[in-house]
Amino acid sequence: MDLPVMPPVQPMLAKSVKGIPDPAKAGALSFEPKWDGFRCLVFKDGDEVELASRNTKPLTRYFPEVVAAMREQLPERCVLDGEIFVAVAPPGQQSRLEFEVLQERIHPAKSRIDLLAERTPASYVAFDLLALGDESYVGRPFAERRAALEQALVGLDGPCYLTRTTTDPARAEEWFHQFEGAGLDGVVAKPLGTPYQPNVRSMLKIKHERTADVVVAGYREHKTSTPEAPLLGSLLLGLYRDGQLQHVGVSASFTAKRRAELIEELQPLVVPIEDHPWGHWQEFLTANPDRVPGTQSRWSQGKDLSFTPLRPELVLEVAYDHMEGNRFRHTAQFRRWRTDRDPESCGYDQLDEPVSYDLASVLGVDEEAPR
Repeated sequence: MDLPVMPPVQPMLAKSVKGIPDPAKAGALSFEPKWDGFRCLVFKDGDEVELASRNTKPLTRYFPEVVAAMREQLPERCVLDGEIFVAVAPPGQQSRLEFEVLQERIHPAKSRIDLLAERTPASYVAFDLLALGDESYVGRPFAERRAALEQALVGLDGPCYLTRTTTDPARAEEWFHQFEGAGLDGVVAKPLGTPYQPNVRSMLKIKHERTADVVVAGYREHKTSTPEAPLLGSLLLGLYRDGQLQHVGVSASFTAKRRAELIEELQPLVVPIEDHPWGHWQEFLTANPDRVPGTQSRWSQGKDLSFTPLRPELVLEVAYDHMEGNRFRHTAQFRRWRTDRDPESCGYDQLDEPVSYDLASVLGVDEEAPR
């Protein structure tokens, strides 16, 4: 394989914002649907096709039917950014994206992969162009990349597709609401004048709820847990900042059956506290400003806050309402496991930053009035 852009390449990233951005304020934007699948960079040189995940790991072996389609449908030599997804149509219903079915495709056994390739075939939707023929498009503005992509992928009708776009924010608002029923995740906005920036959050994403990919760093047992029948109470969650894993909150909404399953599944990851990123917090025996796990606060006196530390290797997606300082204000809601994410990639930079607002205005205080 000899392409003008060669792997490994980290994809360009997006930052969460509230609502559809106004191009008059944010600059010229292109809007497109936000697909709910595996981010995938495609490197194609003739019959050679390599698929790489968001964290640059190989995906090629897991999607043989997609690779075969790419050999037939994509340009002879190209590097594309897009998403692999699986659509499922329940009896009597329209098809919709199913992320959990997609996750089943990541399996070590070739026989299983081949079976699922027939039962739940995946598709690919392209939304950016990094190279075509002998030319790199990485340094070109998105407007040029999109124009070239449309010309190169004209006529695709599946299983490889070209995502639709619009520069009309009103149309993007319609998509945001209409496409949710098909399992899409929201809308992405891309500045028309920016180059492709690997591993930089230069895009904007508008989702139907605030979500974050977080690291599972430990767990607490449920209040009804016993040595004979252990039950998980809550998962302790972390995010990375400046290379350090910070405690960001907990997720706790599980059925009794799932509590028993989870505590058993997590046992292989249990480590001594001395080998854990939070081991240095043992010195805190009373309340502290970071509200680290296992320590007391004025609201928790008398409660058992001990936790079982885990190797920080698992990533899950949680929904949350808003932040309070460096932590989730309330218990985060478990959404799904993210086997396609590296723990070290889960940082605070993915979070929606609250809009700054003057407290005096909230309280109706006139700053100029005499006291």
